[in-house]
Amino acid sequence: MTSLYTKFVSKLLFRLHERLKGHSTYQMLARLERSQWLDSAQIAKLQQQRLQVFITDISQHCPYYQQLFAHEGLSAADINSVADLAKLPFLSKQLITDNQQALCSEPQDKLQRYNTGGSSGVPLIFYMGKARVSHDVAAKLRATRWWGVDIGDPEVVLWGSPIELGKQDRIKKIRDSLFRSYLLPAFEFTPAHIEAYLKQLQQLKPKMLFGYPSVIHQLALAAEARQLSLAELGIKVVFVTSEMLFEHQRTVIERVFNCPVANGYGARDAGFIAHQCPAGSLHISAEDIIVEIIGDNDEVLPVGETGEIVVTHLQTQAFPFVRYRTGDMGQLSNTPCKCGRGLPVLAHVSGRTTDFMLTTAGDKLHALSLIYVLRDLSEIRQFKIIQHSQTEVEVQLVTVAPLSPSLAEQIISQFQQRLGTGCNITLKQLDSIASLPNGKHRYVESKMDS
Repeated sequence: MTSLYTKFVSKLLFRLHERLKGHSTYQMLARLERSQWLDSAQIAKLQQQRLQVFITDISQHCPYYQQLFAHEGLSAADINSVADLAKLPFLSKQLITDNQQALCSEPQDKLQRYNTGGSSGVPLIFYMGKARVSHDVAAKLRATRWWGVDIGDPEVVLWGSPIELGKQDRIKKIRDSLFRSYLLPAFEFTPAHIEAYLKQLQQLKPKMLFGYPSVIHQLALAAEARQLSLAELGIKVVFVTSEMLFEHQRTVIERVFNCPVANGYGARDAGFIAHQCPAGSLHISAEDIIVEIIGDNDEVLPVGETGEIVVTHLQTQAFPFVRYRTGDMGQLSNTPCKCGRGLPVLAHVSGRTTDFMLTTAGDKLHALSLIYVLRDLSEIRQFKIIQHSQTEVEVQLVTVAPLSPSLAEQIISQFQQRLGTGCNITLKQLDSIASLPNGKHRYVESKMDS
């Protein structure tokens, strides 16, 4: 049952907050909550109509796309459907960096400046208008409500973004306290911090937990090692995003917290793209976000094939993201979801392009096949796999005790079975493996040019 305080926040306080910021969040939320129940054909038609309006807008008001359309001999009328997007070039991080001013449809001082943490090795500075911000909040609220929780329910956020952490001034702390949202810095994850965070969870008794899967997984393992029961906290759902969720992480988190894990897919630059519903499907926010799957030759792949996820966000008129290369790999599905929503489904997101290794024979190998070698070994607490070249792979390990020669030989042998006998596998035992500056932990890193 929704508490009176949660109703007060969701129906009054947060609405007022968004209105004062000039956001149209709740108008968008009402629209999204209606349209999710349309059938797939109706949603596709709605998406096409919104695409036409969006393309007309940026072709008239965005200097970068004005020049692009003129150079390519195109007009807004040439982009009538999702298939027509193929007439436009991809947008990359480098292109955004090189054309920041030209991509602004509005004066830059009226836009909000954002940056990514650069976990892919390429930090990005870009801008957002109020419509984009409003949409991302509305899409998140819609997905949150799928699980029976809402803004105003007690929430603990394990996050490491310098953007959020840098905004923790007195006013924001008061605001978050009113909304009952509590931020715990994910990049400060020493044993002392873990101990403190477990105590805070017991005191706060949140209805939902939100954060990186790697961090929440480590927290769950720490609780289990201490024989600390978190099942009694009453957490209804754990929302994870911003990293690939592995099944072994989901299993541990659901066991320790005694609640479902809802996976989300999105990024600060690309937007709130998709979220898992209680029936298990990862639904795309398709009313305003178009997802294309692109192959090695930059062609659009059919449903069911795996390629790079490319996103066009239809609420980015102020700073357009058109055919933006996310660097993530995924696959679309045309199987309707049992939940009854007509929103299209991402069959899976299989990690970043850099989550793929290259064998000595030149074949691509998904890093999961290497992760499986290490993840179930009780002697290993933490690991990271780094490919320096086609024949050089480093495996960083944090172990319970010094690695025995037989186990070291077993790991090297299994890696070479997958990567090639000519691949040199170096095992490095460390006291700890540092997270990225934003708190994320990457299990795999390829330093090769993808």
